[in-house]
Amino acid sequence: MPVCALDQTDMSRKNHWLLKTEPSTYSYADLERDGKTNWNGVRNYQARNHLAQISQGDIALIYHSGDDKAVVGIAECTKAAYPDPDPKKPGEWVQIGLKPVQALKRIVSLKEIKSTASLKTLPLIKQSRLSVMPITAEHFQTILKQGGITK
Repeated sequence: MPVCALDQTDMSRKNHWLLKTEPSTYSYADLERDGKTNWNGVRNYQARNHLAQISQGDIALIYHSGDDKAVVGIAECTKAAYPDPDPKKPGEWVQIGLKPVQALKRIVSLKEIKSTASLKTLPLIKQSRLSVMPITAEHFQTILKQGGITK
């Protein structure tokens, strides 16, 4: 059951992102249980720069790294970038607010993503270690469809 209604029309007007997480650290199920979170702890400069570009209302696919290697759910940004305190590098890092939208009906594995011709340019394939990345609306919709979420 979705936590929030998935409005396909409204979603086409938002920026789309892919956020990676290690499920043993914080999973999509944790996000659903908590109802919201601050997406923090990103300590890569390129990922930080992407995170800083996410606006309130933007939509993200949540990708489980590690053993799962699959897109598992959809989340919405509830608060744009704000400081993520770090005593070693004060002022260097940002975090965002995030809430769950809907778990995919079927997870979409990295293997499936790599074998889908229309996803060949997805940044996840070319920059597999990057934890925050922009994706196109077309990539987003393709993965939703593969995950059993249709218009």
